[in-house]
Amino acid sequence: MTYPNPLIPGFNPDPSVVRVGDDFYLATSTFEYLPGIPIYHSRDFVEWTHIGNVATRPGQLGVENVPTAGGAWAPTIRHRDGVFHLVVTDAFGRGTLHFTATDPAGPWSDGVVLDGIDGIDPDLAWSEDGTAYITYSGLGVNPALPTFMSHRGMLQARVDLDSGRALEEPRTVWSGVGGKFPEAPHLYRIGEWWYLVIAEGGTERGHSVSVARSSSPEGPFEPAPGTPLLTARGTDRPVQNTGHGDLVLGPDGQWLLVLLGVRPRSMTQAFSALGRETFVTTLEWRDGWPVFEPVQLNPRPASGYREGFASGLGPEWVAVRRQPESVGSVTGGALVLRADGSSLSDPAPAFLGRRQQHQTAAVTARVSATDGVGGLAVRYDERFHYSIVVGGGRIVAWACISGFERVEELAFDGGSVELELSSAPPQGDPFENPTSDLVTLAARIGGERRVLLEVDGRYLSSEVAESFTGRVVGVVALEGEVSVDWFAYEGSNE
Repeated sequence: MTYPNPLIPGFNPDPSVVRVGDDFYLATSTFEYLPGIPIYHSRDFVEWTHIGNVATRPGQLGVENVPTAGGAWAPTIRHRDGVFHLVVTDAFGRGTLHFTATDPAGPWSDGVVLDGIDGIDPDLAWSEDGTAYITYSGLGVNPALPTFMSHRGMLQARVDLDSGRALEEPRTVWSGVGGKFPEAPHLYRIGEWWYLVIAEGGTERGHSVSVARSSSPEGPFEPAPGTPLLTARGTDRPVQNTGHGDLVLGPDGQWLLVLLGVRPRSMTQAFSALGRETFVTTLEWRDGWPVFEPVQLNPRPASGYREGFASGLGPEWVAVRRQPESVGSVTGGALVLRADGSSLSDPAPAFLGRRQQHQTAAVTARVSATDGVGGLAVRYDERFHYSIVVGGGRIVAWACISGFERVEELAFDGGSVELELSSAPPQGDPFENPTSDLVTLAARIGGERRVLLEVDGRYLSSEVAESFTGRVVGVVALEGEVSVDWFAYEGSNE
């Protein structure tokens, strides 16, 4: 079967997948966004539905005060004896956490801190006698410990999941073949061997998948000949940064690897507007080792949606460092946002958004701001964001690029207006305009489309913002109360 690639588009990095019968469940990282850690479901590995999120209540993830790119890093989802387990690092927050649920759509538990596990990208596996192992990358992300920001390679410990503590001092296990930042371990018993699949080379262009095996979950591990076994570095493939993989037996009996990657554009493949996305590739077993196919680009057809908010907010909507209900609510069939004195340059803006899923996209919304100021926005973080807002007798387009700002405005005395934020590939000679895309901020007034700003999209890319996330498009309130009658999205991969 040919699978769509990206498998789950937009800001969906660090995928982990588990098969339960004929059902597949996949989780990805969310960093400072809430609700945290989406859960996607599929039966054919082609069509995926966002069925819920792990962290839907205050306190499950401690992201309120984490720095940008802190928060929920690299979950691993597994299933045992009717219970779903998810382990994740809440970087600079609560620490390494273990969540459980009987229904993957939720609700999930409050999360137990795993005492004695100081690192990132935890994996959970059980031996034949039921011993639970956490294998993780030893990058210290607890500011209170002397190991903070030091990297100790790949570590492993037996754990008591009920009490939430390591049962031994973590041991060093195989950490790859010398690539920087060994991370993203996943441990499996397949046939007679225990396989350890890791990433190394960094999550940028050097990213790769390396494999080793052992007769014991504790090692010692023998590296696969020629490892790393999968990478896009040094190639011109349209999918780059491929790594951080998780193995699963697919619906047709074909082994699959879900992993992250990016779709860079411009003359030198320099800018990835959507950040790290979830991809999939196939593999075969030869002489007891996996042989991976290169990750192929196979984007889905153009698609879109229109939300009238009659059914409330779906699980796709996220806020920054707080739950969406603290920002807005659905009232009378409209989404109403309440400003709190923050702006998009603050750590927790009054912003609600959804992931941009296509390279070319247009977002429009009917916004009423008679009692405030607000409108559309696209965010990478508090340093990089573009917006177009209405209120106070004017429409204002604002582009913030790490301390540099461009602002254009026009007078508008109406109470409701259709705003537009679109992204499209640049036209003309790529040598003259090397970028990912052009972002346009516009308004429709009296049937006429009025463009206020056209901004280079490269500044909202993972390479420039140096972000682990991706573009999130949505609505923002800057003053008072803002009402959004509908929100529409159309996207393609042209």
